[in-house]
Amino acid sequence: MGDTTRNRHGNDNDDAKAPSSSPETVYYEGCPGCAMERKKENSTGTPYKEFFYVGVTTLASALPISALFPFLYFMIQDMHVAKNEEDIGVYAGLLGASYMIGRCFASLFWGVVADRIGRKPIIAFSMFSVVIFNTLFGLSEKYWMAIATRMLLGSLNGMLAPIKAYSVEVCRPEHHALGLSVVSTGWGIGLVVGPAIGGYLAQPAKQYPNLFSEKSVFGRFPYLLPCLFISLIAFAVLISCIWLPVCHIPTNTTPYDFPCSNNNFASVIYNNFSYFSIWRHPCIVSNS
Repeated sequence: MGDTTRNRHGNDNDDAKAPSSSPETVYYEGCPGCAMERKKENSTGTPYKEFFYVGVTTLASALPISALFPFLYFMIQDMHVAKNEEDIGVYAGLLGASYMIGRCFASLFWGVVADRIGRKPIIAFSMFSVVIFNTLFGLSEKYWMAIATRMLLGSLNGMLAPIKAYSVEVCRPEHHALGLSVVSTGWGIGLVVGPAIGGYLAQPAKQYPNLFSEKSVFGRFPYLLPCLFISLIAFAVLISCIWLPVCHIPTNTTPYDFPCSNNNFASVIYNNFSYFSIWRHPCIVSNS
């Protein structure tokens, strides 16, 4: 009897093929995204450290959104931009909405950029924008400066969508819901703690005359202290971005020479500084 095989229809078939096996996943040495994928594959527990960073980062991003509302009325009053007391509410409403106006126009853009170059640079840049423009808002003495800094802060702080994607990418599928809930929790805490910071620290020369003099910088800029306090928190988060794991790998990326292979210095410079490839890492590919 020969080695003839039969298919499921009962016909002889000498060339019957065995079912194809699933592609093997290949990880590149030196690729941070590959390291994160390997870590998720080998670990079945909850990534508490990554979730903690997600929560703290979201908290730092949410603090400046609502911190100004307790002192917004008094800030408009001190700027003498309203002709009468009834107009203060109009100017206060425009100033309070300027942050979300900026975010409305820029959120889609930052989401596209995060898919293109990765989550980590967008998160770091958003924290940097909070440090700069939130501090400048506390130094605002003119209404136009306050509007401009708040709108720029909203436009450049495009972290909400990337941090949601990041919270999913640092964990296994069974923990996705938990990761998104950490983002919502950090966001909610920030919206609650922000007004408390603004209310307690605004006008410190009047609230705490024994600690702050009217001639000090906080006496001249009565709304700088709460903004500076939030900026310091954002600065701490910005520094911690150094240890933030890279987890996003663009799906259309082809393997780059660096950092997966040892090349000469000129090749390394070319591969990392052309077309923003400094933020791109070799993808996890399958051998087909």
